Amino acid sequence: MSVSERTGGALKFWQRASANRAAIDEAMDILDRLALAEHALTRVSELAYGRQRLVEIAITLAQKPRVLLLDEPAAGVPSAESHIILDVIDGLPDDIAVLIIEHDMDIVFRFAKSITVLVSGGILVEGTPEEIARDPQVKAVYLGEQADV
Repeated sequence: MSVSERTGGALKFWQRASANRAAIDEAMDILDRLALAEHALTRVSELAYGRQRLVEIAITLAQKPRVLLLDEPAAGVPSAESHIILDVIDGLPDDIAVLIIEHDMDIVFRFAKSITVLVSGGILVEGTPEEIARDPQVKAVYLGEQADV
């Protein structure tokens, strides 16, 4: 929920956005945390794709979520820019649970505290990153290694 909705300001939709200083301050704080403040007056369509993805995260953070679902957050982002998104994810507040759907195992192992491996819509195995890395079923399915199961 945005500051405007939380304070009843959404009911005053006819007022200029600049009249709501608290909303502007909150938005700029989020943009600053995501290294987007310098682009605050830039049209989203004019931003590089990686920065557009950051705007999506910024909009979501403005709603004060308790859970953030990220579906392949760096997909389609050039590798030269993907670190920006990953650094933002790394810096998210601890009070937000982050659920990442990802095929890039480097990203999964960088962030995950718990991993659920799905195959054909079913759960293959669940565990810590260390357990998943050692699991013979995961190796067989994802790495093509022979499983000793």
